[in-house]
Amino acid sequence: MKELLRTNDPTVIALATALLDGEGIPCFTFDVNMSVLDGSLGILPQRVMVTDRDLFMARAVMKDAEIDTSA
Repeated sequence: MKELLRTNDPTVIALATALLDGEGIPCFTFDVNMSVLDGSLGILPQRVMVTDRDLFMARAVMKDAEIDTSA
């Protein structure tokens, strides 16, 4: 799996996963439960991961939606 984007903004995570799901690109969000360690402050970023073969298309979807993937 490859990292598509990293952010601590839950709205960006939700939008990105919805867009990928709409395009039929499976994704997985890592570090969702890390908020327990930082006291639910949202300091630690979450990562949206996709398979190696889907990375190019996933980046294109993010670019079309103007979501920055350069973290």
